[in-house]
Amino acid sequence: MKKGFIIFLMILLVAAAIYYWNSNYYSRESLKLEILGPETIEIAENFEYLVKYKNNGKVRLEEPRIIFEYPDYSIVEENLLRKEIELEDIYPGEEKTYPFKARLIGKEGEPKTAKVSLSYRPKNLKARFESKTTLTTVIKSIPLTFRFDLPSEVESGKDLTFSLNYFSNIDYPLSGLRIKVEYPSDFEFVESTPQSLEEVEWEIPPMSKAEGGRIEITGKIRGSVGDNEIFKAEFGTWQDGEFVLLKEILKTVKIIKPALYISQEINSSPEYVASPGDLLHYQVSFKNIGETPLTDLSLLITLTGDSLDLTSLKAPRGDFEQGDNSILWDWKRLGELQFLDVRERGEVEFWVKLKENWEITSSKGEEVIKTNIYLSQAREEFETKVNSKMDIVQKGYFEDEIFGNSGSVPPRVGDTTTYTIMWQVKNFYNNVNSVTVKAKLSKNVRLTGEIFPEDEESKFTFDSGSREIIWRVGNLKVGEGVLNSACNIAFQVAFSPDSSQIGQTPDIIGQAEIIGQDDWTKEILTFSTNSIDTSLPDDPTVENGVVQ
Repeated sequence: MKKGFIIFLMILLVAAAIYYWNSNYYSRESLKLEILGPETIEIAENFEYLVKYKNNGKVRLEEPRIIFEYPDYSIVEENLLRKEIELEDIYPGEEKTYPFKARLIGKEGEPKTAKVSLSYRPKNLKARFESKTTLTTVIKSIPLTFRFDLPSEVESGKDLTFSLNYFSNIDYPLSGLRIKVEYPSDFEFVESTPQSLEEVEWEIPPMSKAEGGRIEITGKIRGSVGDNEIFKAEFGTWQDGEFVLLKEILKTVKIIKPALYISQEINSSPEYVASPGDLLHYQVSFKNIGETPLTDLSLLITLTGDSLDLTSLKAPRGDFEQGDNSILWDWKRLGELQFLDVRERGEVEFWVKLKENWEITSSKGEEVIKTNIYLSQAREEFETKVNSKMDIVQKGYFEDEIFGNSGSVPPRVGDTTTYTIMWQVKNFYNNVNSVTVKAKLSKNVRLTGEIFPEDEESKFTFDSGSREIIWRVGNLKVGEGVLNSACNIAFQVAFSPDSSQIGQTPDIIGQAEIIGQDDWTKEILTFSTNSIDTSLPDDPTVENGVVQ
């Protein structure tokens, strides 16, 4: 009897355990979770991910929460790539979808994976469960044109100008755009339009559909004949502080043996440095250094530089229009261009003057003339440096408000007359260093010691033996004294004529000479002005300067 009761009790406990297990058991597979969306898509195309779930179980799912994660660098509202949504309880058999709008950014063929998780607690259970799934969408195409305009062959050591062209047909405005370029190790960057960031990167303005642009790069490429040099460029956008690549292009350039050698001399010098007012005699030579004769060539030369007086251009056998900066030599008029045999050379010449003065357009201080020469497929550019121009203005006065002069006018033997000498210096086109002004006092003239302004006294010296005055001006920047007030100094001299000077208008001070080193050309520059005599042409109050 007792044994039977124990058996009955055990059966009862097992039944209770089975009932409890069945009433509290839950399978994650009861919740179906999926992401619906396209398998492929164009870059930045507007579309929706649909997160769909269905409760296939028999219990209510409480406190459900969706966490949706967009692919990296997606363009979404509020720029939030991770979104959480608190849901209402999910009843047995209930099915719902939630949309998530997006635009995907990446390179062509790149897979982009979205992730979703749905966590919940089945009714009557304390534990939380979670279901996860993903969807991968591939960026099938990028309607963005990005290409090199670059020759497939180039001569070693030659200037190389090429461009990167880009055009967007994406139906969405792109911003934060950059282009990066990797050059061959043998390429030397010179300049670009527009300007670059550290020679390898360019900021691109925002682009809408049907907009584009161009980057032009100039440099020199050096290498051995037969070498293949690889240029690489990347087009991308900055997203969350990272560069997202959209397109990448490569271009291989082969180094070939040059066929033409071009050289230039100006006034019989290959390294001539020009000065304002010069007459320049250009001699441009060309030689066939290839392996086959060249025929029916044309030679085009263009000149650029603000200092050029193009109205003075003279070019025998060359065609140009008066005032134009281009000269063309045709093979019909020049025999060497009609047939240029192997190792044979030819030459053209022309003349052009430099202006004495021209407008200062840059504070850079690197004045040049450029000669671009185009002959068949060959191109050469030569730069000729141009010296700056300085000016020294020397004036003399009896009547002035600086020192208050005294004595006889005209000067008289036995009397002393004081005068004021003023110097002004000007500099035009390049920076000039170590500038000094020199002049000699004439017979019977001495300094009184009066100098203005006082802070120039330390730069002012006088050699009693040579009677030479020296004013150490220092360095002069571009346009100093032209675009702003001139550097100046005034000093007083005293003249006591003797009987040998009666009836004359003797010099008070000789020619003033200004000397300095051009910082751009490294040439020593010298300019001078006239001497000043007792007639004082700059002082309208003086009618007679003849010594009495």
